[in-house]
Amino acid sequence: MSAWWRKSAAVRPPATRRPREWGDVERQRRVRRILFWILWANLALVAVKVAVGWVIGSLSVLGDAAHSGTDALNNVIALTAIYFAAAPPDDTHPYGHGKFETLGAFVIAGFLSITCFELLRSAALRLIRGAPPPDPGTTAMIILAGTMLVNVAIAYYERRRGREYRSELLIADARHTQADVWVTLAVLAGLGLVRLGWGQADAVLAVLVAVVVAHSGYQILRRTVPVLVDQAAVDPSRVYEVASAVEGVESVWGVRSRGRPGEGFAELTVRVHPATQVRQAHAIADEVERRVAAELNLEDVVVHVEPSELH
Repeated sequence: MSAWWRKSAAVRPPATRRPREWGDVERQRRVRRILFWILWANLALVAVKVAVGWVIGSLSVLGDAAHSGTDALNNVIALTAIYFAAAPPDDTHPYGHGKFETLGAFVIAGFLSITCFELLRSAALRLIRGAPPPDPGTTAMIILAGTMLVNVAIAYYERRRGREYRSELLIADARHTQADVWVTLAVLAGLGLVRLGWGQADAVLAVLVAVVVAHSGYQILRRTVPVLVDQAAVDPSRVYEVASAVEGVESVWGVRSRGRPGEGFAELTVRVHPATQVRQAHAIADEVERRVAAELNLEDVVVHVEPSELH
């Protein structure tokens, strides 16, 4: 097969990719800055919840503090992951380092599962052993309500910025923070029932908190696992449809895709008439790449060209 029949992204002038790489660097820098400030906010919330839980002897409050503690640990993991993800493509990572960010989100789900297990274990022990209920005061409940409002603001801000910057880490961390809101709300409800005389409410609510945490982890896994196992980023039939509509393309085959939403990669082969000249075949491939990338929201598309008489 003649060499001219095969076209890849390598023949493009390097300048065509620089603006996108610079945009990625700026996006990663802003994501890191957001995570840094949220880390300090989470550390402050952990300190407050540990103090309140220790003073009133509440298992659910200490479990809430542990959940916030994983928030802070997740921020450290996210900052580390985003540092590696910011590196531009190189010889050993030609598709870039974006999966480090997805991997960081996957690790967050792992810590959520640990939190869920610890809450269930502690609640079961308290229910079996019949430990004395906590003694919540009005001041402690007001403080916990304040931490919940702080988490509401953090979750809203993270989710908004995560969508703006297309950051899986920010969106995953926002889910975790949102779960923290429900955890604190359940804790407050349990402490209210304790004050009304139901001593086991604290442990029972801790079980419900664990269910909320588990659901958050499941949602994160649904987003990250398909990317990590290279599930198709787009429907192959749509690629066939878009590429086949380009003038000069006789058939399309070998469609493959991978990557995160909005940052996916695709590769395909198009067949053209064997009499097509090199320059014309190159132009056809360029047009296929442009249309597929634009209509399917892909980061990069590589097109191979073959004469139709070979098949």
